[in-house]
Amino acid sequence: MKIIEGNRSFNLDEFLKKPLFAHLSTLSPEGPRESPVWFYWEDERIYIIGTPSSDSFPGRIEENPECAIGIVDLDHVTGKVLHAGFRGRATVEPFDKRIATRLLERYLGPEEEKWDPRFQGLGNSNILIKFVPETVVVRDQSFIPSI
Repeated sequence: MKIIEGNRSFNLDEFLKKPLFAHLSTLSPEGPRESPVWFYWEDERIYIIGTPSSDSFPGRIEENPECAIGIVDLDHVTGKVLHAGFRGRATVEPFDKRIATRLLERYLGPEEEKWDPRFQGLGNSNILIKFVPETVVVRDQSFIPSI
């Protein structure tokens, strides 16, 4: 994985521990498509939970594994803007409860019984997307707010 850092960079591993939204960009016959997703970073891979369907991002990844992911941490009050942009390839993998649980705990907390029912008890009707970055652009684009 090649990391491209600008003059104003930040610690990528610390950034990726935060429960931020990622935007997954894939290709479809109609053109680029973007999906907001939760993610889990482990061993220089990004994991995303999906459901098997030809008209969703897992189906598009099976057709064309080249994709991009953008993640931004923004606080308009303080002016913090951290951005990591990834380009690489993704694969559709069998569901791994261990990885899925760690992913969901980041966003929903450690007690599954308190999670929104839509996320409790996920199993083999789901899949994992494993994204392997080839390049990463890391930029601190923070500013001094005028408010």
